[in-house]
Amino acid sequence: MTESTVRFQARMYMFDLDNCAQEYWFKGHEGWNLCLASSEQKAELERRYHPTMSAKGLPEDLIQLYRLVSTGLIKANPKVIPTDHSEQMSPAPEFLIAFNQNRLR
Repeated sequence: MTESTVRFQARMYMFDLDNCAQEYWFKGHEGWNLCLASSEQKAELERRYHPTMSAKGLPEDLIQLYRLVSTGLIKANPKVIPTDHSEQMSPAPEFLIAFNQNRLR
C-alpha cells in the first residue's frame, strides 16, 4: 500500500474506534489497547474482550497502521496512555486489533 492509503486507513480506523467507544459508553479514563495479532490471537482476544475492532492487512502495512493509530490515540486522549502488548504481538501479524482490557466478556 502507498503511504497515503495507509494514512487514510488509519483515519478510518480511528473514526470507527471513536464511534464504537461512543456506542459502548466509554468513560473519559477508558481507552483502546492495540495489538498486532495472528488469527488465533485475534480469536482469543475476541473471546475475552468486548468490544473489539480489527483490521486485516499485510504485515508491513499493519505495522505502519499500528504506529499511526497508536499515535492518533495518544493525541486524541492524552490522559489515557495505551499499554504496550508487545509480549502478545505476533511476529507475522495478520490483524490489527483494538480492545479495552477492562471490558471483559
